[in-house]
Order: sequence, then C-alpha cells, then structure tokens
Amino acid sequence: MSRHKAKKRKTSEYEAVDTSKPTAVFEPTKGRQHTLSIALPGSIISNVKAPEIKSRVIGQIARACAVFSVDEIVVFDDGQAEIGHEGADGYTAFSDPCFFVYHVLSYLETPPHLRKALFPMHPDLKAAGALPSLDMPHHLRSEEWCPYREGVAVKQKKDKNGSVETLVDAGLPQYVRLPVAVEENTRVTVKLPSQPPSSGSEIPGEAVAPDTPREEAGYYWGYSVRQAPSLSGILTECPYDGGYDIAIGTSERGIPVSRILEADETAAHVEPAWNHLLLVFGGVAGLEAALSADSELTGAGVRDPKELFDRYINLVPGQGSRTIRTEEAIWVGLTALRPLAEARNAV
Repeated sequence: MSRHKAKKRKTSEYEAVDTSKPTAVFEPTKGRQHTLSIALPGSIISNVKAPEIKSRVIGQIARACAVFSVDEIVVFDDGQAEIGHEGADGYTAFSDPCFFVYHVLSYLETPPHLRKALFPMHPDLKAAGALPSLDMPHHLRSEEWCPYREGVAVKQKKDKNGSVETLVDAGLPQYVRLPVAVEENTRVTVKLPSQPPSSGSEIPGEAVAPDTPREEAGYYWGYSVRQAPSLSGILTECPYDGGYDIAIGTSERGIPVSRILEADETAAHVEPAWNHLLLVFGGVAGLEAALSADSELTGAGVRDPKELFDRYINLVPGQGSRTIRTEEAIWVGLTALRPLAEARNAV
C-alpha cells in the first residue's frame, strides 16, 4: 500500500492577511436614537467570598455589555444581600454591594487614559486593573483619530479676547481646546474636526452631550451606570423621556424567549419599533424576591413580577443546571435578544 502523501499547503493566499490587528472594528452607519438597557441586582456578588472573584464577576458582565452594545446598566437593590460592615480601608463589597458593582462597572467603562484622573485609588478597584479590557469604540489609542473623544478638563485659560477656554486631555499628543469653561477633573465628551489638523499645539473642539456620538453618528459610546433603590426604581427613575417602551423581565416561569422573536401576529412578538428596551435580571432568588422586598409595589397590590413587564421570558427552557448565575444569564439573554437589536438597527 502506498504511503499517503500530504499535499503541500499553499501559503500565498494567507500572506496578505495581517492577523495582528482585529477585524471586527466597530463601523458606525447612521445615527441611533434607540437604546438598550439592562438591570441587575447588586446582591449577585453576595454569595462570592473572595474579593478578586467579586471583581471578576463584574468584569464578565461589563464584557457582555460591551460586546452587545448595551447603552445603560441599572444596578438595583433587591433586598437579598447580607449587609456587613465596611472594611477598615473603605472596601464596600460587603457593606454596600450595589455601590461596589456600580463603582467597578463605572471604572471599566471609562477610557484607560482618564482613569487616573477620575478614579482615585480605592480598595474597590484593587483587582479591577487585572480584568479584561472592554476595548469599546471610545477607548481610543493616541494614534487613532475619531471625530469624538472622551477627555478630562485639565485647566482653564483666557484667549486673546479675554474669554475663558478649557484645555482637555483627550488621550491625544495635543490638548483639545474648548471655547467654554469646564471645571477641572471633569469628564467631557468632545467633538473634533473630521480630520486631524496638520499643525498646531492645540486642537479646536466642542463640548457635546455624552449621547451625541450615538445620536449623530451611530457610534456605540459605552454604557452609563445608575443605581436604583428597588425593583420599582428601575422603571420610575428611567432617564429617558417617556420611559422604557419595552420592559422585559427574565424568569424560569416566563414564556420561552423564542415566542417574542417569532415574526407572527401573536401578542408576544416584539416589533422593531421600540425606542428604549430594558432587560431585567433577578438575583439568586429571582425577581419574586425583589418584588417582595419592594414596599411600594407590594403596597400597590402587585403580587407577581410579570405584572411589571411587557414581556416575561424564560431564557433557557429545560435548563440542565438547577441554577443559572446572573452573569451567565446576561450573556445568554443578550445573545438571545440580539435579533431584536439587529432588527431595530435596520429600521
């Protein structure tokens, strides 16, 4: 029997591929007014004992939100966390887990060149530096040019006419010059010329709202983080005009997630016409426990959490494990609902 001879692999077809650079670079297409939000309880870190593991759980959540372009994260108190004493050094994971989750998520969203100025050294962030990078579109390198950037106000000065200007460190070799007064050490979103200037020690810029890169150009510009005091606070303290027009709760007692994705005429289907979609996750004890701890809702006669939501879904019907951790459910949920976001983006 003759020995099999392997064919010599041709390498010419691979020579032009530069594998040192990512291929999935975010490319904006058009302005985007709609938003995607998630809500989760701070109690999810309570049954994790080691501080570095607590931070790692939050890092997994931040990564999921970055990958799926989540615009807002709400950290709410579901009343299920065992509150202990604050550490002597100010570590808050045991005394205020909601703040701890909020603190680490906010740090991870901030572009690396701003963190030293905006986040003083704190025990909550001791392990955050070892977490995976989010590498979102506004986490720009100094050699990359984008018409928008995040910066921090460095100092104020007066121009030749006596008007106050502000110099901003936006991670570029030169400062950005804004024609307005901004308090030092304040984070600011700046709009720059479409092309880098050929010369000059300072780059002229304009201070804009944090939502402007998304609304004007369609960039995914990271997520905002807010805390809510209860389950009802997620909805009543919504920062968007008109509130969330689609609020989706997650529970093993909900309908299969496939029901809201099917393009049919059933009441469960979600049409791609929403402006602000919210996906709410429970903790270890589920949203039922969060409802029981909310005196406003129970006082109003709400007995089942599904009454609060437009859709109440089961992300993994027939799950093999007895429990799905919240950080796992977020990956599952955002993956499952990705078709809703894609359909909305296409409108």
